[in-house]
Amino acid sequence: MNYVYVLRSKVDKELYIGSTNDLRRRLSEHNEGKVYSTRLRIPFELVYYEAYLSENDARIRESRLKQRGQARVHLLNRLKDSLQGES
Repeated sequence: MNYVYVLRSKVDKELYIGSTNDLRRRLSEHNEGKVYSTRLRIPFELVYYEAYLSENDARIRESRLKQRGQARVHLLNRLKDSLQGES
């Protein structure tokens, strides 16, 4: 299984979008500071994920969510209440 995930930093509340084939391992890597792009913003909490059979489908979805387009806006609207709550 391949996953597209959204993490929220508990430090600055900013979101990070990524993809992986092992969601638990990847979350641990983020929180252990092993991911260069997120290491200064740890700890993270998982706020959303989607599962795909195809790695290519997951990568395409990740790319679309990282763009500031309608896919991202739609996702943020769906998560509005979850993102407003305290962690």
